[in-house]
Amino acid sequence: MGTAEAERAGGNKTVLSGVPDSLPSLIKAYRIQDKARNVGFDWKQKEDVWEKVSEELDELKAELKVEDMEKSTKELGDFLFSVINAARLYHLNPDNALEYTNQKFIKRFTHIEQRASETGKSLKDMTLGEMDELWNEAKKLLG
Repeated sequence: MGTAEAERAGGNKTVLSGVPDSLPSLIKAYRIQDKARNVGFDWKQKEDVWEKVSEELDELKAELKVEDMEKSTKELGDFLFSVINAARLYHLNPDNALEYTNQKFIKRFTHIEQRASETGKSLKDMTLGEMDELWNEAKKLLG
């Protein structure tokens, strides 16, 4: 029996071997954590995850101060993994949440572009303060 056939027959050799490498990293992290949960590797109380999230954020901040790109990248990954784990524990879909925020950002940024154009300004010629005013306007108008 080939590898694919063994997996379909429930013959995964390890707990995590059923998570496809081809998945986007965010989805893969969620699936890895869910598979680990299925065999009891999970937080006893979901609230306990926040200590881990905080710990990973502190480690990321420390590496960023040192300006070591490789270590900072690894710590960013650890931080994101812990946030995805928190989402899973609270039954939130992190991919949907991120896409919601992407769309919200696009709407607000488009508002800034449109308002700048109405006044004959280029975004590159605007100050951050001017753009921030328009951002806050977009938040009020668009949510």
